[in-house]
Amino acid sequence: MSDGSDLTHVTEEGDAQMVDVGDKPDSARRAVASGRIKLDPSTIESIRANELEKGDVLAVARVGAIDAVKHTWETIPMCHQIPITNVETTFDVSEADIALSVAVETTGKTGCEMEALEGVTTGLNVIWDMVKAAEKDAEGQYPGTRINDVEVVSKEKRVL
Repeated sequence: MSDGSDLTHVTEEGDAQMVDVGDKPDSARRAVASGRIKLDPSTIESIRANELEKGDVLAVARVGAIDAVKHTWETIPMCHQIPITNVETTFDVSEADIALSVAVETTGKTGCEMEALEGVTTGLNVIWDMVKAAEKDAEGQYPGTRINDVEVVSKEKRVL
C-alpha cells in the first residue's frame, strides 16, 4: 500500500493534477482489455440470427467500443488525449454470454489501458442497450443480465 507520497495524480497539497509526461520518450504501446455480458440464451440466439428490433447488435457495439476508445480522455478526468493508431474488437458469442476483447495501440508518452477498458465497458453497455427489451422480465427488471470480468489482459511498451 502507498503512503500517498508517491501518488502521481495528486500535488503535495492534495489537489488533483494531470501527470506531466512531456519528458518521457515516445514508445509503441498496446493494451488489451476484456469483459463479458451474461444474457438469456434466447437473447443470444436472436443476436446470432440478427432478429432484434434495434438491428445488428454486435456491429453497433463495435462502433460504440471504438468511439469510446477515441474519447476516453473526455470521460476519465486525468487521462491524456493520445493518438490512437489502431483498435481491434473481438466478440466471442457463447450460449450464456458474449465476451468482448478490445486491443488498443498508440505511439506516445503514456499507455492506453484506460482506452481499452473504456472500449470494453462501453461496448458491453451498448449490447445491453440493444437487447434490453428482450432481457426484461414481467416487472421490467433484468434479473439475469450481468456485465462482469472486466479486466486489463495485457499491456506492452516498446521504446522506439
